[in-house]
Amino acid sequence: MPRILIAGLFHETHTFLDGVTSLEDFQIRRGDEMLACKGDVSPLGGVLELADEFGWEMIPAADYRAQPSATVADGVIEQFWNDVAPALRRGGYDAVYLVLHGAMASQTIADVEGEILRRLRGITNVPVFGVFDLHANISPQMAALADCLVGYRENPHTDAREAGLDAARLLNRCLTTGQRPRMQLRQPGLVWAPTGTATASDPMLSLEVMARQFEGEDESLWSMSIVAGFSYADTPDTGVSFIACTTGDATPQLDALASRAHELAHLGQIIDPPADEVLARLKPLPAGLTVLVEPSDNIGGGAPGDCTGLLRALIHHRIENAAICINDPQAVRDLELGARRISLGGKGSRLDAGPVALDVELVALSDGRFELEDKNSHLASMCGDAFDMGRCAVVKHAGLTILITSVKTPPFDLGQWHSQGVAVEEMSVVAVKAAVAHRRAYDKIAARMFWADTPGPCSSNLKSFPFKLARLP
Repeated sequence: MPRILIAGLFHETHTFLDGVTSLEDFQIRRGDEMLACKGDVSPLGGVLELADEFGWEMIPAADYRAQPSATVADGVIEQFWNDVAPALRRGGYDAVYLVLHGAMASQTIADVEGEILRRLRGITNVPVFGVFDLHANISPQMAALADCLVGYRENPHTDAREAGLDAARLLNRCLTTGQRPRMQLRQPGLVWAPTGTATASDPMLSLEVMARQFEGEDESLWSMSIVAGFSYADTPDTGVSFIACTTGDATPQLDALASRAHELAHLGQIIDPPADEVLARLKPLPAGLTVLVEPSDNIGGGAPGDCTGLLRALIHHRIENAAICINDPQAVRDLELGARRISLGGKGSRLDAGPVALDVELVALSDGRFELEDKNSHLASMCGDAFDMGRCAVVKHAGLTILITSVKTPPFDLGQWHSQGVAVEEMSVVAVKAAVAHRRAYDKIAARMFWADTPGPCSSNLKSFPFKLARLP
């Protein structure tokens, strides 16, 4: 029976945000606590389930997960290593499986995943396989020290669990055949904002099609990953990359992908129109649901989810039958204490104009926990089967319904609204703080969708960020 040591380290780090992501911000499972994830919709849950089919004995070390946010405290990395290293040193395992994000940076370590692999290789030389997010910033160190890391293929990330299973199947191939692939990395020198990385359209669509064709043509090519990169991390490896896990030489395929990426590069460079310009198009309000996307406050990219740009615009333009979600635990507490005039949002980013003072009507208060309606959603790759928004309030101001949460909640599942008694599909307008990942949830109910630029830390205009380490085109 093969024995597999498994660990997870998952954080998408926005290095331009103020503050530090501390140990308290992580959901941590150690040892056998990880086994409770078996069978859920996360990559970890899928691999633990597939292990039974392969006859693996799993050795769970530690699993650390946090929402996208600011630079991670160095102490988090050291604590993770202190949890994992003893299991590595005890030995008795045949391989290591890692559930990673791939775009994690700490106060002094720009390439956290690469550093963990470096330390791991100081202890063991067994095969190291694993899965990572499509928005990873893959480093040469990661490629050199792991045998086979497999990226998600879809954005929104509807296939995170399946990508984890693919990596596990390849590890089983390694253990049963005795073959060990190596990773070849190509960095074409391109950086695209998240709004330019949807896999249903170019540039990502054409690159994904090429990668699957290459996999089908070459038996030595175990896996080909098209990696969009995470543009809000200022590191030497920020940007698009391609990874081939192969027992041969994938140089020709990597060359072809790099060439095609440069041909399509302009399609990944998105600049969103100002919110006022977008809202002016909605007069009079057309029939059906209009989804307004606010990528500058993209929670899935690390933004606080409390920026007020689109909220102010909705109020200014007097948009009726509209809904927006704002993360503001203080406002929820004030409402619970009886306040009906609140200072809403504008507390999480120095780029925002600040809180908005509103007179509101309280509709409901709740504990904020909801089951995901779509177990293959982008949110499932982060949290599994359920999400806890913390204490929540639903209020109304003029024609606007506002869901106020205590935990910032990526708008990737309609259960967020339905659990709070809001039939968002019956609205005229809903504002979502996202870039692309919301589309699996909202495409099916939207009559139209517009992206709008507002002040915030996840703007699609990358020229507005003070990069120092990234090698920008």
